[in-house]
Amino acid sequence: MTQRGKVLYIIVCAAGPAGDVGRLVTLAQDDGWTVQIIATPPALNFINVSELEQQTGRPVRSQYRTPDEPKSPRADAIIIAPATYNTINKFAQGIADTYALGVLSEAPGLGIPVVVLPFVNSALATRAPFQRSVEDLRAEGVHVLFGPGQFEPHAPSSGGDRIDAYPWKRTLTELAELFS
Repeated sequence: MTQRGKVLYIIVCAAGPAGDVGRLVTLAQDDGWTVQIIATPPALNFINVSELEQQTGRPVRSQYRTPDEPKSPRADAIIIAPATYNTINKFAQGIADTYALGVLSEAPGLGIPVVVLPFVNSALATRAPFQRSVEDLRAEGVHVLFGPGQFEPHAPSSGGDRIDAYPWKRTLTELAELFS
């Protein structure tokens, strides 16, 4: 199902697969989405901002805009990929200390579908705060792609071996199901 004219925010966090987020942009654009990249401040060191701006035709956002800057078009859906332990926990707690988290904090209340594709290791994934965060987000209607058949955590210090297999397309499959 194509999403002609619909706006997709892709929020990218500082994790191994972030450098390949252009793959997700291409897949989303092929499905008809207009893509706006929002990077957490640490993610700026993981991505090629100029390439992503050229690919999307939009500025990569990581800070709140000044009053004289134009607003981004409103999101019809949001994907967080790769989503880090830190961002998932802050999102679940309603912490809005960055532009990306501010956007995420409002999304459930605005009825904007959110799909989260984590990239965490098994040591972090077994922590009670993370488990609670996943449950809390799901209870609010956020689609966290975590568990068998979705994203499964890797052993600590082995994330680099999992970057090529990161399931970017799974996020768009989830969105297609939401919009069907």
